[in-house]
Amino acid sequence: MTASLLLRASMALLVATLVACSSGPKAPPASNDGPETGFPVGEVHDTAPLGPASYRPKSRWLPVRWAELPGLEKDSLHEAWNAWLRSCERPHAAFAALCDDVRRLSIASQEEQLHWLQSHLQPYRIESLDGKSQGMLTSYYEPEMTGSRVRTEEFNIPLYAPPATLGQRKPWYTRQQIDTLPEAQAALAGRAIAWLNDPIEALVLHIQGSGRMRVTEPDGSVRLIRLAYAGTNDQPYKSVGRWLLDRQLITDASWPGISAWIAVNPDRTQEMLWSNPRYVFFREEPLDGLDAQFGPKGAQGVPLTPGRSIAVDRGSIPYGTPVWMYSKGPEVEYQRLVLAQDTGSAIVGAVRADYFMGWGKQAGDLAGRIKQPLRLWALWPKGMAVPK
Repeated sequence: MTASLLLRASMALLVATLVACSSGPKAPPASNDGPETGFPVGEVHDTAPLGPASYRPKSRWLPVRWAELPGLEKDSLHEAWNAWLRSCERPHAAFAALCDDVRRLSIASQEEQLHWLQSHLQPYRIESLDGKSQGMLTSYYEPEMTGSRVRTEEFNIPLYAPPATLGQRKPWYTRQQIDTLPEAQAALAGRAIAWLNDPIEALVLHIQGSGRMRVTEPDGSVRLIRLAYAGTNDQPYKSVGRWLLDRQLITDASWPGISAWIAVNPDRTQEMLWSNPRYVFFREEPLDGLDAQFGPKGAQGVPLTPGRSIAVDRGSIPYGTPVWMYSKGPEVEYQRLVLAQDTGSAIVGAVRADYFMGWGKQAGDLAGRIKQPLRLWALWPKGMAVPK
């Protein structure tokens, strides 16, 4: 059984248990329905007036017909349901009443899921406040690393938990000061979670915010853990790629281009690293069982689902909102249902999203190449006002 099938089977078993124990409202009476779920199927003809646009702090929401959403009937909606089930662990108030249906629908057919979406949710085209409906999609991922629990001659690059004095000094020491100042190093004494053997791998982890590590314990055993984001030194983020471009040291600011420059300029690697003063601290989390099939927790407080979670600007789209995403670029084309479950310091604007690709080298290689046009439609409960 593949990982995705195993995950879906596990989810179905969980849903069946929840339904059996639930005292909440039951499924509506069948009407041209499937025999197991009781949810109707068929085309929904909604001719009600659409009404005026609604406004969020950073976006305008314009109600539209479902027919405007590109590729609606081609998406594998059950994959998005895994992400939606996670959102229902900490739902936005507007969606809490729908979560019983969302749980039951995890074992429904594609047709039932689509009919339910069209019956219960209203699509809104997301636009900037001045009416622009096209933005930008980028992507992020969870790197996989090999590390050591103890410092060795090879593994000598620390990954730290937050120091006790982090909140007492804002901003905290810069990356260069952390590496060189005795007082900064004293504050971090005993705070190393694990050690890496590659400074660039450490920088990638700091940029992505979390990662998976196969860590060798002092007794020689190997464990799989997650290093999750736990805070920063409150210093500004500076791109090492931009630092290299501004000095005309490279023309390709992708990770392959940066790595190629490092290979022939090892004596300047530290200088490049120090050009980014921001430093990230981590916390260790166990990674086994069903947890290994999901990503780290996003800003909504729920684990991210590969290919179905996006980071957004909260001033444009509230966490937990299902979103229809369309993006076509030289690498990939996406027409799919995703959930707004995370944010990021660089994710700013009305039509702006960072797409969670998953983990490992293949996900990282593709994520690093994604920078393409984007359109978004928020799916909001019918009859409920868009939050201001």
